Amino acid sequence: MQLRVATLAIALALVMAVDHPARAQAASDALPDIGSSAGELITPREETIYGAITLRQIRESGMLLEDPLIEGWINSLGYALVAASDRQQKDFTFFMIRLRDINAFATLGGYVAVNAGLVLTAESQDEVAAVLAHEISHVTQRHIVRAVEAAQKDQLPIMLGMLAGIVIGATGNGDAVQAAVAGGTGLMQQRQINFTRASEQEADRIGIQLLARGGFNPEAMASFFSRMQLATRSGGAGPPEFLRSHPVTTNRIVEARERAERIMEEELANTFAFASNDARTQNPLLPRDLTAGADFVHIRPDPALFAWARERLRVLSAPSAIQAAADYEKQREADPNDFTAAQRYGEALALMRANRANAAIAQLSALSREFPDNYWAELALAEAENGAGLHERADARYDALMARLPGNEAVLLGYARSLNERSTRASGQRAQEVLRPLLLLGAYDIEFQRSFARASELAGDTLRAAEAYAEAAFLGGRAEDALTQLRDLQQRDDLDYIQRARVDARIAYITPIAIEMQRQGITQRQHRGLAR
Repeated sequence: MQLRVATLAIALALVMAVDHPARAQAASDALPDIGSSAGELITPREETIYGAITLRQIRESGMLLEDPLIEGWINSLGYALVAASDRQQKDFTFFMIRLRDINAFATLGGYVAVNAGLVLTAESQDEVAAVLAHEISHVTQRHIVRAVEAAQKDQLPIMLGMLAGIVIGATGNGDAVQAAVAGGTGLMQQRQINFTRASEQEADRIGIQLLARGGFNPEAMASFFSRMQLATRSGGAGPPEFLRSHPVTTNRIVEARERAERIMEEELANTFAFASNDARTQNPLLPRDLTAGADFVHIRPDPALFAWARERLRVLSAPSAIQAAADYEKQREADPNDFTAAQRYGEALALMRANRANAAIAQLSALSREFPDNYWAELALAEAENGAGLHERADARYDALMARLPGNEAVLLGYARSLNERSTRASGQRAQEVLRPLLLLGAYDIEFQRSFARASELAGDTLRAAEAYAEAAFLGGRAEDALTQLRDLQQRDDLDYIQRARVDARIAYITPIAIEMQRQGITQRQHRGLAR
């Protein structure tokens, strides 16, 4: 038995040391990052593929919160920080998960996820930005790849030490086997903990710098950490999920606060020392924000929009619209004077989703008049009017929004969705026209592909409908289904040269991704229902 244990351990050591031959070969051909060997382990293309697969898995599980307004808001927030980074060449994709747990994470390929619960817990837009800045720093510093590299370097010497103990145990000392395995495993875990702590500290440091450069409050990271620390002391169901992967200590909070204070002092000193002959003070074509030394303030979303985004997320992540409407009603009755405009917006959304469009119209009409510059209320009002069958009023409102905000994705998708719900050939043709400006920009947007597919189907354009449905299947994590649909389309005789070239190109692009998903053991039904 002991000899068998030793044999199995040797085999395990060889597997862990050699890793995957195919990946090792790919790694040897890749150029490493300057100053780091992390690039040798996984190529940028592999990072992108694995990150995209993760997003498609989350989408197929039903946990991805897909809403153009929320997606636009979180991406604006994220890219205001990315623009302030020293590594702006990195592509990022920010997305929301509908879970109410407090959590956020970054994965390969620049994919950054935020749970709805984190936004619901935050007290300001700057606190959400602080978490995003932390996760962005994990990506720009390649902490995930570096963690794999560190683990691989540790595995061989630690496993050899474990094997030495196991060999001794095979001669008759069984306690040596247990001690070797326990000691080796403990050392590997401690090395990983140490590496994680170093990564967290680096992400904090760089993240706070991003906050300041992006025009956010650099103290927001310490304030959010403090709230998370209080959550652990309150007991109950246990600490938030965020703290399991981002452990918060008093020292960490103090360090974050001190670092923020130093940055603010430096900025204040730079403001007073700002030379009058600086090019930014002399060039009247540059934005006013640049003359204040905050180069990226103009990119971030309006802080006043945060409360509206939070209430929209509260409705979209609720167990049911009826329950959400009931909760708002209780809040209103408890203190009518403290029922904010954002809460009125949330209640109207809940009413609309609970098939009470007329009640929603009354509230949204008032909000639209009260906040004419906030198009979220106007867009919701157009959707409610369409739901109530007031199609002419809805179309007029959508057309006005399109003229006011040309190319706005949320407006165009909302209008197309309303048109598709009418299920007529004319409405489908109009929806195609509305969506046409997004044909290039919406290539990786599943809602666009679904809307364009339905619009094309209603309009009788079966070829474009088939293409868009295949793209929606691919973006939904069903690469094999997408290939089947595209190959069926490839066999049609009525494809023109451009359409056939487009279909051939998509088959060539999707095929290696489908093969990689199969190699990783990822099937289209295996992970359905998983939260992560």
